[in-house]
Amino acid sequence: MSGKNIALLLNFHHPYIRHSDESANEYNQENFLLFEKITNVYIPLLNMISNLKKDNVEFKISVVFSTPLCALLSDSIVKKQYVNYLNDLIEFGKKELIRTKNSKELHKNAEIYLEKIIETKRYFTEVYEENLLKYFANYAKQGVIEILATCGTYMFMPHYADMSEILNAQVETGLYSVRHYFGISAEGFFLPELGYAPGIEKVLRMYGVNYTIVPSQSFLLGQTTPEKGIFAPARCYNCLSLFAADSVQLEYNKNPVYKNKNSDIAWELNSSELIPFIKEGQARSSSGFCYGNNACSESETQYKDIKKSDWIYNAENALNQAVIDAEDFVLKYSEKLKKASELLPDTDVSVTCVFDDESLYKKWDEGLVWFENIIRKFTESDICTASFSDLLYDKFSLQKIIPYFASGSKESYGEDYLSSKNGWMIRYLRKASERIVDLAGRFPDDTGLKVRLLNLGSRELMLAQSSEWAKMIETGTYAEYAEKMFKDSIISFTAVFDALGSNTVSTEWLCNLEKTHPIFPWMNFRIFSKKR
Repeated sequence: MSGKNIALLLNFHHPYIRHSDESANEYNQENFLLFEKITNVYIPLLNMISNLKKDNVEFKISVVFSTPLCALLSDSIVKKQYVNYLNDLIEFGKKELIRTKNSKELHKNAEIYLEKIIETKRYFTEVYEENLLKYFANYAKQGVIEILATCGTYMFMPHYADMSEILNAQVETGLYSVRHYFGISAEGFFLPELGYAPGIEKVLRMYGVNYTIVPSQSFLLGQTTPEKGIFAPARCYNCLSLFAADSVQLEYNKNPVYKNKNSDIAWELNSSELIPFIKEGQARSSSGFCYGNNACSESETQYKDIKKSDWIYNAENALNQAVIDAEDFVLKYSEKLKKASELLPDTDVSVTCVFDDESLYKKWDEGLVWFENIIRKFTESDICTASFSDLLYDKFSLQKIIPYFASGSKESYGEDYLSSKNGWMIRYLRKASERIVDLAGRFPDDTGLKVRLLNLGSRELMLAQSSEWAKMIETGTYAEYAEKMFKDSIISFTAVFDALGSNTVSTEWLCNLEKTHPIFPWMNFRIFSKKR
């Protein structure tokens, strides 16, 4: 009987949304998106790993941190804003305790969440020293987690498959980012949105990448069908190893006992009652104080004869359900891997599951609790939670395949990144990409102000290339903001191009923009040069 393994990959990305204290109030909703992730995903994940280690649970997981996310988590201004966010939320929580004192169930929920926020602040400031990346790096060096690189700004790579210079720059930036923020070299590379197109494997292997993950469609629909299906890695002709991502459809979050994240009290109270969390003139944003479960929202109780106990969130019931759902997930994959091992008796079968912060928090407040439980359940079974590197002990025996174009988004072919809503963006991106390659060739040996200008243009182009802007426009999630950020970066890049053409530059404008977007401090525009 063959060994059975599961590779669990957490994919974390956040667009580069950064505002100074002067402009933060205007964009509090956008800033809070990151703060919610820190509170409900990144800090709890560190706590989860610590708890598993204390309990001597033998496990390994893989994690992707995009460069924009790393830049934000290590930014002193963002850290200060996050602490202020927690302080305001704590003060609001204290007001909620007073407001809900006459309702035992609501008061208990308010009390639990306030305690969580207070503990989050303690962990962030005292335990993790406002440096979450440092502790993830420590776990990576201990071999508990395996960190994969990804594109510099989470660019959808198939759109640039014919522009090797652009792919080179994004891959090089992503690999350097892992070394810069974590002090290690990444063996694996995560394709943003699992977007693969023929030719990408050449770039990855050129930079020494050992493996990547592709959609199961890409894996199975290529010119050569893998003999072992998705239950064993394969390799490209250039020895880049490939893992197929199993299609994971998590429906557990719809269970009636789980927290209804649409019942956030911040959308129900008068604006004056939200102070200091939401200040005067600010747009409303989620507070996390949600008292209803999925059975029914609080507003619906105004029109239906429903007992209060049926719709009020019960944390204990939700946590118990998370254990049950974890058992169900583990059982399904145990059966799947058992059948695979029976069909492939001489193979160590494996399967790859990819999760993101949206699936584990945005749609499911108990998602990370569930994730911890599946790790515990897998380690109690005959299935090993393995890193990708562990599964490549004999890579040269892997079958050679030619993957097919596919992605992990929408209907599997990246339709949401080139649609009727956001299709207008690509022509600007392609033109700007052509121009940066031209500029890198025209000014290879320049120094001083021109270099600063070219580096700035490179940063702005890479920020514009982030797939998140197109995705936000497609889904309608802060679409106006995403369009503004994209246009600002394109305009800034064009200003750089024009300044170099006319040999004039405003040093004040240059300094202000460098200060506004301090991402990629190591940026060297020559990464866009044509390779000889």
